[in-house]
Amino acid sequence: MNRKNDSYILLDSGGCRKLEQAGPLRIIRPALNAFWAPSLPKQEWDSADAEFTREETGGVWNWKIKPPAEGEWIVRWGGVRLLVKPTRFGHLGFFAEQAENWQWLREQTARLRAPAKTLNLFAYSGGATLAMAQAGAEVCHLDASKGIIDWASKNQSANPETRDRIRWICDDAMKFVAREQRRGHKYQGIVLDPPSFGRGTQGQVWKIESGLRALLESCRAILDMSGPCFLLLSCHTQGFSPVSLGRMAEEVFPKNRCTVETGEMCIPEQTGKSLPAGLYARVSVR
Repeated sequence: MNRKNDSYILLDSGGCRKLEQAGPLRIIRPALNAFWAPSLPKQEWDSADAEFTREETGGVWNWKIKPPAEGEWIVRWGGVRLLVKPTRFGHLGFFAEQAENWQWLREQTARLRAPAKTLNLFAYSGGATLAMAQAGAEVCHLDASKGIIDWASKNQSANPETRDRIRWICDDAMKFVAREQRRGHKYQGIVLDPPSFGRGTQGQVWKIESGLRALLESCRAILDMSGPCFLLLSCHTQGFSPVSLGRMAEEVFPKNRCTVETGEMCIPEQTGKSLPAGLYARVSVR
């Protein structure tokens, strides 16, 4: 393995863990649905530079080497360059399972009428935002965390072809969508990856099981269905399945104009196998 590359690679998984190459560093993180045995020999796992283990208040990184002095670095994955910064929750700053969705977003954006306007809700560090901007869209990137938006802005700087195509908004997703609906603003593409649970600024509780249908209906209300458009929903909540996501999408969007595709998001391994990591529903409107 070339430790000097700047790519992300899922090397192996098993024993409820995953072995990853994130640019120059090899790391181990939890993968709670990797119930099988690892494919690679033990010495490959023992060569990891760091391992994250969960604790009640988050977790801890155990480094075998001195951590990078700057604490962050860039990797290439899914056609974009992304800032990696290990967090106290074990995150790296992007979700590798979204790579196929990013490619779908590029393809969908390319068929929209110009100037294409798209919205990324719960946008995190902006992989989907970058993919749509690469395809020429004007993207509204929304997240409730200013720190995360700052991180996403650094990702844009690492992808200069997306310059001047992204508008950054720090706001509550449901409130923003409601305001856009009142204002009559429309988007040709909407991406959302809602959390399982959320709490608003005034203490209001949102749960995906009871709130997702209403959120999808609100998104449909601001989707410009006068021409081609799309919606991408991804989900990491236990209890949902591709079938349940598909049925909800089919109830909200008109069957005579829409194609709904559902499935599992997976990360391809260097072993030739795959690690499942969530679900998606893709709605394409003709």
